[in-house]
Amino acid sequence: MKYLAKKIVTLIMTLFLVSVLAFLAFQIIPGDVVTSILGTEATPEREEALRQELGLDKPPIVRYFNWAGNILKGDFGVSYRFSKNMNQNMPVAELIGDKLPVTLLLAALSLLIIIVIAIPLGVAWARSKSHFLDVILNMTTQTAMAIPSFFLGVLVTYLFGYLLKWFSSGKYISYQEDFWGCIRYMIFPAISVAIPKIAMTARFLRNSMLTETGSDYVRTAFSKGASERRVAYGHVLRNAMMPVVTFLGMIIAEIVAGSIVVEQVFSLPGIGRLLISSISTRDFPVVEILILYVTFVVITVYFLVDILYRVIDPRISNK
Repeated sequence: MKYLAKKIVTLIMTLFLVSVLAFLAFQIIPGDVVTSILGTEATPEREEALRQELGLDKPPIVRYFNWAGNILKGDFGVSYRFSKNMNQNMPVAELIGDKLPVTLLLAALSLLIIIVIAIPLGVAWARSKSHFLDVILNMTTQTAMAIPSFFLGVLVTYLFGYLLKWFSSGKYISYQEDFWGCIRYMIFPAISVAIPKIAMTARFLRNSMLTETGSDYVRTAFSKGASERRVAYGHVLRNAMMPVVTFLGMIIAEIVAGSIVVEQVFSLPGIGRLLISSISTRDFPVVEILILYVTFVVITVYFLVDILYRVIDPRISNK
């Protein structure tokens, strides 16, 4: 309980510090939000009225505590750019709530592909005695890791979209209109996200298993008559997964926070694409909440990784 309490306090303090930094950062960025919204032809009276409407006439510290207090009440403010109609701006919570399922679906499909392929591949690679296979996998994984994300997305689009005609490039299908049609479309951007991560995870697991293979407990298991398969899966893999879990945690945090490049290439209306467009249009209420979202995702994932560590190796609980 003490460990959980400490982690929760750390999470809250980190979110607080990030919220302060995010809020202050957008106060010192050159440019005027009011001018960005109204343009340069607006009258001083209209500018002042909008400034008061947005609360920008108050001191920064007052604006921060008003903003933070509203967040604690579940009010994330309204977007400067997006609107429901001519007289009502769209609430940030509603805007993000519409984009978040797309990013989470992409992350879930990507993670599923990574785990299903990378873990068996890494284990098979570590157990393989073939020098030829080792060379091929080394070259393949190094190539997969070296290809930039945007170019990989273009390759996937060209192969599966243009040549094989398995999907229509750029024609995203909303999960609200056709869920399974959305899944079929999302598989291809998920492949683009997953390919370099599969290569990294498989190499990481293979190297970790090879390191564990030379340990004393492995020699002891063999001396007791355990088969190579039982040692590999019952002993080596369990211990080799410890560093891999941390690495997978980094991957999960990265893809759940929004795969900006892939979302742009495949025209996915997700969190990453929303963040880029909001920064370019100075839609600060949206950007600030997205920064807090990314921070929360990263901290939460690493918190869950710590808990999983203790499940995999109970000895950590006593340290």
